[in-house]
Amino acid sequence: MNNFDQVVTTQSTSVLATNKVIRNTYILLSLTLLFSAAMAGVAMVTNAPPLNPWLTLGVYFVLLLVTNATRNSGFGIVSVFALTGFLGYTIGPIITLYLATYTNGAQLVTYALGATGVIFLGLSGYALTTRKDFSFMGGFLMAGILVAFIASIAAFAFGWHGMSLAVSSMFVLLMAGLILYQTSAIIHGGETNYIMATVTLYVSLYNLFLSLLQLLAAFSGNNR
Repeated sequence: MNNFDQVVTTQSTSVLATNKVIRNTYILLSLTLLFSAAMAGVAMVTNAPPLNPWLTLGVYFVLLLVTNATRNSGFGIVSVFALTGFLGYTIGPIITLYLATYTNGAQLVTYALGATGVIFLGLSGYALTTRKDFSFMGGFLMAGILVAFIASIAAFAFGWHGMSLAVSSMFVLLMAGLILYQTSAIIHGGETNYIMATVTLYVSLYNLFLSLLQLLAAFSGNNR
């Protein structure tokens, strides 16, 4: 009987811990998205120029390392807001560029934002309700993201527009998979740190939005 009680207590504790991580992750994700949107707005209002891609990558990886190193401390919250705020700021000039380049730029941005939200809510809801384990996707996603990242650098460096679109398509699929994988990891105890879970989901949304925006502009954008 004592063993049974111990098992029940352990399971109850595990469920409570998982629910706490889920709750904290989505609260923090919501706050960082709002802060990110505010920073994008600041960049647009001030007509900030697009940041150098290499500088953006460098700052991103530094902030990511800092966030990872401080994930178990109070400073981790500051780091995650610094990271997402910076990435949000980089979106501002991109949106401004699309608005200036395409007559239907506002529509493209709205569609990309809406599609991002629908995809995220749909996939997260599916993972949360079915509670399926998507941990098997880990290796594939890691390899796929690495390949897509290298391909995106090559496409930018050599100006290969066709490859750039192919990379954006890859990122849409990979980020969708990453949302499933990360949500599943939270549910099944593979990710117990809500700060890092937030970062992963935020980066997924960031890349998903930009990839969808590029694809929509390529296929339905009207140049001025």
